[in-house]
Amino acid sequence: MVLALSGGGSACAAPDSRSRLGAAEPPIPVVASTNVYGDLVRQIGADKVDVVSIISDPAQDPHSYEASTRNQLELAKAKVVVENGGGYDDFVRRMLRGADNSLAQVVNAVEVSGKAPDAAGEFNEHVWYDFPTMGKLADRIAAALTKVAPEDGAVFQQNAATFKGELATLEERTEQINARHAGTAVAVTEPVPLYLTEASGLVNKTPVDFSEAIEEGEEVSPQSLRDTLALFTRKQVDALVYNEQTAGPQTEKVKQAAEDNSIPVVPVTETLPEGEDYISWMSSNVDALNDALDR
Repeated sequence: MVLALSGGGSACAAPDSRSRLGAAEPPIPVVASTNVYGDLVRQIGADKVDVVSIISDPAQDPHSYEASTRNQLELAKAKVVVENGGGYDDFVRRMLRGADNSLAQVVNAVEVSGKAPDAAGEFNEHVWYDFPTMGKLADRIAAALTKVAPEDGAVFQQNAATFKGELATLEERTEQINARHAGTAVAVTEPVPLYLTEASGLVNKTPVDFSEAIEEGEEVSPQSLRDTLALFTRKQVDALVYNEQTAGPQTEKVKQAAEDNSIPVVPVTETLPEGEDYISWMSSNVDALNDALDR
């Protein structure tokens, strides 16, 4: 915030009197692992932050991303870093150590979520599809920014509250889907959207080894592929939620099977599409899921 000059200034003013003399404080340098978190930081920090999102290309598969020297330089300057965690973007911590930046406030979305592996030791790290987690994350980001710029803390807290109010509307809409379609069977190409489908009361029927193989970029076994395709040929599911960013021959076969059997396909992505913010993106996802189930 630019402070008005209340009296005559001196040309010999000390550097730490910039705000008294009316000069704007530089924005807080922030690095986010993906543009999903970068957008959240922008919504909370507004013009008080300068955000770099390492992964921002909707066509890029985040699982196979290789960070660059430029990323490491950006991390060296960052005062706040937002990562997903849970093994999703381990390159952030590695490069942060390499950048010798131990002073940055690091916000880990998985840690903020409070979620833990299930009884089988499995964990879905795609926590940005979980609206309650994103609400907690908004508060945590506001707190991290406040530590860097205490004078702007009220702004950060208010922006986080506004974001959470919009999230509440999305949660209400998933509850409405749940009320109408609880127990409805669906399939997914990988675990990315499962927090959203579960909140909507839907039951994932995809063979675990199929979705895990797709997520890890491994070969799908012939039996697993046959079992997955049978979900569509036998009309055992009412929709397919399809990750467009990890498409390949096996997922294309699954998508084709759904279309051939008149089962709606709901496309999703892992990163923010161009021209969208988090709320508009998730609103479109909720709309698409609702429309598919209402057919």
